[in-house]
Amino acid sequence: MPATTLGTSEQLLAELRLWVEQETPTTDPWAVNALVDRCEAELAAVGGEITRIPGRDGFGDTLVCRTPGAAGSNLPPVMVSGHLDTVWDHGTLAGPMPFRVEGDKAYGPGIYDMKAGSFMAFHSVREILRQKIPTKRPIVLLLTPDEEVGSPTSRDVIEQTARGARAVLIPEPAGAGGACVTARKGVGRFDIRVRGVSAHSGGNWSEGRSAVVALSRLVLQIHGMTDLAAGITTNVAPIFGGTRPNVIPPEAGAEVDLRVPTIAEGERMEKLILALAGEQDGIAITVTGGMNRPPFAENAEIRALYDQAKALAAAAGYDLPKQHRGGGSDGNFTAALGIPTLDGLGCTGAGAHAPHEHIVWTDLAARCATLCGLLEAID
Repeated sequence: MPATTLGTSEQLLAELRLWVEQETPTTDPWAVNALVDRCEAELAAVGGEITRIPGRDGFGDTLVCRTPGAAGSNLPPVMVSGHLDTVWDHGTLAGPMPFRVEGDKAYGPGIYDMKAGSFMAFHSVREILRQKIPTKRPIVLLLTPDEEVGSPTSRDVIEQTARGARAVLIPEPAGAGGACVTARKGVGRFDIRVRGVSAHSGGNWSEGRSAVVALSRLVLQIHGMTDLAAGITTNVAPIFGGTRPNVIPPEAGAEVDLRVPTIAEGERMEKLILALAGEQDGIAITVTGGMNRPPFAENAEIRALYDQAKALAAAAGYDLPKQHRGGGSDGNFTAALGIPTLDGLGCTGAGAHAPHEHIVWTDLAARCATLCGLLEAID
């Protein structure tokens, strides 16, 4: 158990509720920054060394908080990184997903992915500072604004900070059975645009070249690249095309999600998808994008971190299994740099990005104890 006093699950939920009821869609930097303001004020008040990196390209700010560690240690720090943005638009709380508690479940937009985990990281660092608890190494806390769209503005900060770290902890949601994450697939994102030739669908059908038909063929081709046995999946969505039923559509487009288990497979699949571009018979296809998050592979150092977390979890009264997960996170970036990274250290629950999103709030204290224990004890 950590030396830091963290409080009960009821107490943690009461403060977490304030975070959930402050909506933070990725696309609204002012909303995200309102929560950044709250975190900055709380951490600065207890002596955190704060760096706030202004947002750009329509995203919010990134907050960095450093603690001194034992006796002002200058050893490489332990980094813990969470995101404050969610996929949920303004008005979700007032409409289909109000914050509510039903038994041991607490519901609300972003509560599972990943406001509970980010709050646990924030709360652990704040209380370590407030209570002046010595840690074996300094701690660096990152709270970022844009993970849900691939971390386009925070990736550089994450990677730069991780390069000097002893280990990285990612409090993304726990998986099935409360599992933490020791490996993740790499993620690729692509954008497809198809240009055809417009024509009247009745009087001049033969003069047209349907961008929608061409896109449909591409969708089936990309879908056929999925190889479940090899751990490769593709998904095409959303799609668009056409204007009216009586007009041969001159434009269509789609986005593509790619998941791969290894860097080599990522490179191979990226080439295959980009090679779909070209021109033929009045149809022009452009494909842009590529691998966004490199694969995150388990190794001996990550297993050692996991063993330490498992022992802390046992002391907190629960078992901590591990899993390899298909979804990406900011842990993909840090693991690919060779920094030992343990992910999925957030709260138990289910329904990420879905209307039934929830946490098992009664697990908050125990899960937070494990995260805080790692922050104190990693040497």
